Amino acid sequence: ARHVCRLAHQVPIEIGSIQGKALVIRWLLGASQKRPGQNMAFKLSFELVDTGKGSGDTIRKKEETHRMVEANRAFVHFH
Repeated sequence: ARHVCRLAHQVPIEIGSIQGKALVIRWLLGASQKRPGQNMAFKLSFELVDTGKGSGDTIRKKEETHRMVEANRAFVHFH
């Protein structure tokens, strides 16, 4: 028997405005929870300030996702 190895590729698709907002809120909350400290309100406010400045874990997650989408988009065109 011969095994055929198939890789699963994520095909980039555009998401809607509501889905995009929900994703950003999830990223903001996740990044805030990772911050040190007990008070979630402070952690969220610091993450929002950092995001506004273009830094912080939320921005890093966005940039990482965009890089992955571009790489997958390029890969899909080869097949």
